[in-house]
Amino acid sequence: MPFTVSTYIDDHLVSVTTETEKDAFAKAVEWHVVYKLNDISISDGIKRYSIGAFASLMALQEIANTVDADVEPGVKP
Repeated sequence: MPFTVSTYIDDHLVSVTTETEKDAFAKAVEWHVVYKLNDISISDGIKRYSIGAFASLMALQEIANTVDADVEPGVKP
């Protein structure tokens, strides 16, 4: 699923499309830290997220994946 990272520089939209959520997060953080850009958003094509909100979403997904991997098939927690 492609992700779009976007922000405005001098009233001009700047955006890049990435293939993975990790690449999108890395690009957003790079723009914020290295280039000192603000109001960066990451979109999954449906919703737009701030860097912080996207980081939380990624962390929750990682936790869910870890919990799912720990549960043996056919065994209910």
